[in-house]
Amino acid sequence: MTEGLIFGLITAISVGLSGGYLGSLMVLERMALVGDALSHVALPGLALGILLNFNPFLGAFGFLFASAVIIWHLGRITKLYYETIVAALFTLALAIGILIIPQPDLLEALFGDITKIGLADTVAAIIISIAAMLLTRIIYRKIVLGIISEELASSTGINVAGINLLYLLLVSLTVAVGIRIVGTLLVGFLVVVPAATAKNLSSNLYRYSLLSSIFGAISSSSGILLSGSLALPSGPLIVLSGVTIFLTAVLIRWVLKLS
Repeated sequence: MTEGLIFGLITAISVGLSGGYLGSLMVLERMALVGDALSHVALPGLALGILLNFNPFLGAFGFLFASAVIIWHLGRITKLYYETIVAALFTLALAIGILIIPQPDLLEALFGDITKIGLADTVAAIIISIAAMLLTRIIYRKIVLGIISEELASSTGINVAGINLLYLLLVSLTVAVGIRIVGTLLVGFLVVVPAATAKNLSSNLYRYSLLSSIFGAISSSSGILLSGSLALPSGPLIVLSGVTIFLTAVLIRWVLKLS
């Protein structure tokens, strides 16, 4: 196993764990489109980083951060669902990104490239993933209560708007790190499919969030290992691995219902 593949594997496990955990709230809130669309919003930031010769992933996070704030603010002042606002933003960002990003770098930006992951990227992914999971754990039940009833959450002293903003920013951080291994086109998978898989097999909130993280890590790591073995892009293989696990979970649930 090459050094690059080892770094890619560790990074993938870290991002898979955090993506699955944060994604469990996305699925509960029926915000799957938001997680997917945020990844597309990052493309113009990547493009600017490449064109202006600075770290493209700093540009990606800058755009993700700004987009999360805009989505949150528009949601507050318009009372529109996040999915509606995101639908108006993400296709524009994707179109702009594809137009301005240099052609040779387009494939890597869309589908990721684990061969370019180094020690610094891996350490950053571990730190960001752990921080995102710890902060999300602190606000997890508050967000769930807000999903059930914003009025009830507010009456208990929870700042629903502030909690939602923090959560969107944490998702943006996770997506920005995930772009490195999956690419902008597919990174939304990390915050949607593992959680959807866990929902099929969970009877309580704790089991659901735990399984979401585990399935995220398994999907990411198996995709990276397949990528190293088959010499194919890591992003599509991570998605294929995750979807295979999802279909297996659906089959298990179906069989259990029949028995």
